[in-house]
Amino acid sequence: MEKLLKDIRACEVCKAHLPLGPRPIVACHPDAKIIIIGQAPGTKVHETGVPWDDPSGRQLRKWLGVSDEVFYDETKIALVPMGFCYPGKGKGGDLPPRTECAPLWHQQLWDSMPNLELIILIGTYAQKYYLKEQMEKNLTETVKAYKKYAPKYFPLPHPSPRNRFWLTKNPWFDIEVVEELQKMVSKIV
Repeated sequence: MEKLLKDIRACEVCKAHLPLGPRPIVACHPDAKIIIIGQAPGTKVHETGVPWDDPSGRQLRKWLGVSDEVFYDETKIALVPMGFCYPGKGKGGDLPPRTECAPLWHQQLWDSMPNLELIILIGTYAQKYYLKEQMEKNLTETVKAYKKYAPKYFPLPHPSPRNRFWLTKNPWFDIEVVEELQKMVSKIV
């Protein structure tokens, strides 16, 4: 896996499309039991090189019920985005993750992590890519139907502070889904 991670971190496939240049962000280990598939790094993560090192990451760790130490222990949790580099700014936030990364690198990473028990799919991009036609009509319905995807997948909304409205509109998420997620994660790690 060391060579694979080195290759990913040296990737420049979509260099021409990246306003801050390539800086692929990924954290994996062959012993990881959980993998979190997010969207793409934001500007802060691009600067630090630490996945989920932002307000979204803090919220995600709360949802998972894990400490920073557990979250960043690559032998427990792998952190892999759909797009490995910061994609740039769009009208309502960051641009979507680059589409080159997942088909190029994901399967090779999965093949290097034989102990995976749970794949957490954060946001629509990861859910569409992995659940395909099994995905419900939208993110809300997919997250509501989380039991349908167990025990392999667990769909979540993005933990961004921008999603406050969604969380307020869907109180069942904090009451039911987060509690179930924490039980699953606790059992595995």
